Amino acid sequence: MSNRTSDRRTPTAAEREARKAFRDTSAKAPVSEHERDQQAFHANRERLKPERIAREAAAQQKPKT
Repeated sequence: MSNRTSDRRTPTAAEREARKAFRDTSAKAPVSEHERDQQAFHANRERLKPERIAREAAAQQKPKT
């Protein structure tokens, strides 16, 4: 197997585009553990926010005895 410049063939435009597309998706930087935890925390907080607001509204409407 020789690795001479004259032996290599030039990739077609379609091959270049395919490589570019696959390289872009696989080139994402890995997410750190802290960043992953922060994303989970914020997602959970947004999920629970409507429940908390409803609970607080119900507590305000409830007359104190």
